[in-house]
Amino acid sequence: MTKLTDFYFKLIKLIGYILPILLVLLLAYNHIPGFKKKVQIAAVDKMGDVGMKRIASNPEAKGSVAAEFINIPIEAREISEGIWQATGVGNAHLITTSGKDVLFDTGLATQVPKQMNVLNEAVSNLELSHIIVSHSHADHSGGTKFWQEEGIEIVAHAEFEEEQRYLKELEPYFWHRNRTLFPFMPEEPPNIGLIATGGVIPTRRIYNGQPYKFSQGGVDFEVHALPGAEGADNIVLWLPQKKILFSGDFFGPLFPQFPNIFTMRGEKIRKPVEYVNSLKTIIALDPDMIVPSHKDPITDKAVIESGLLKIRDATKYVHDKTVEGMNAGKTVEQLMREIELPANLALTQEHGKVSWAVKSIWEYYATWFHFDKTTELYAVPQSEIYKDITTWMGDEIPALADQYVKANAPEKALHLIQMLLHHDPNNISALSVQKQALQQILERAEATTNNSYEIYWLKYRIRDAQSKLDAQ
Repeated sequence: MTKLTDFYFKLIKLIGYILPILLVLLLAYNHIPGFKKKVQIAAVDKMGDVGMKRIASNPEAKGSVAAEFINIPIEAREISEGIWQATGVGNAHLITTSGKDVLFDTGLATQVPKQMNVLNEAVSNLELSHIIVSHSHADHSGGTKFWQEEGIEIVAHAEFEEEQRYLKELEPYFWHRNRTLFPFMPEEPPNIGLIATGGVIPTRRIYNGQPYKFSQGGVDFEVHALPGAEGADNIVLWLPQKKILFSGDFFGPLFPQFPNIFTMRGEKIRKPVEYVNSLKTIIALDPDMIVPSHKDPITDKAVIESGLLKIRDATKYVHDKTVEGMNAGKTVEQLMREIELPANLALTQEHGKVSWAVKSIWEYYATWFHFDKTTELYAVPQSEIYKDITTWMGDEIPALADQYVKANAPEKALHLIQMLLHHDPNNISALSVQKQALQQILERAEATTNNSYEIYWLKYRIRDAQSKLDAQ
């Protein structure tokens, strides 16, 4: 009893020491300006370290385009006098002036603490007047709430809040699709405090055709609303004195590339004519440097000039050929097969793909009803009769699908196999042929467009087929 009493006495004494400290910390957390945010930022920094290590160690991440972004070190570099870039998955850019400073894009939430640290170390007395957010995607807007303080202007496109709204409301749905393509992502979307997506409220909204211009500390700024390849809410920042364009994700991760009018992970269809018109505005600005929010600045004037013209003309070419084919009565599948970029407009399709753009343009103008199959109008999918067909054909389906694979027609093989797997998902013969067909398409994709999204999807389907075969 004596030892137990002594233990309880020491425990009560320890609580007596700790409790006042906890109360002081609690009061500071809730009432001292900035203290709560500093605690949250420190916590996010630790979470970010754990998350990035987890992603980097996942075998599915190795060798992918996503892994290339994940492994970019976070550092501050001066890309032009008084202009700093904090690198990462998404870059943050600081334009310093003799007055207050301007931030363009704020990076991924889990990397923001480190980006804030490197910028504060690089620039003494950093004080923001504006945060300009190129668009609502989390790798560009995710750090806004970290940097935001009273009196700082939050500048975004007039469509920003609507784009943010639908992405937030559909977050579980889109997150699942993203995890399918990028299986090393966390299982659930972030939903706590500063790292939760959404919740950015602009104080100044920029409308198409109405650039916002301001000057401070000897630097002129122009914010242009230029919708296009990353959605309806894209804006860019133009520094006319230096002829530098901060493009956000207007061009995607590569320059020049065919634009990502269609995105497999799922979002609203992007408007090609809007993008062409936005490109015309940029061409008229005649930039000497383009600073994207992914990867490195483009500083070669000849590359910039030729790249801008080629992207504009290639996008317009695919758009016009699609419209021409629609008017000629061709099916969307015909046009997806037929329309290719001519040699003088050839662009990498690692991010955006021409055939997918054709289908997006078609359905943007004419909707999902292609005016040929009555069944498209009703809630009875083809899969409702798959069992009838497979029962009738019996064991002939895998053999016929295998013939298509051997004839280098893997898409036809997949049409047959999906009928059988719909009601018999563990059919060994069907899974084996499915894997061969997918592998054939993957090899073709890697040898031609090398489109990253197509490759992610095909690898996912191959993994799925193999796991089911292994389970037999």
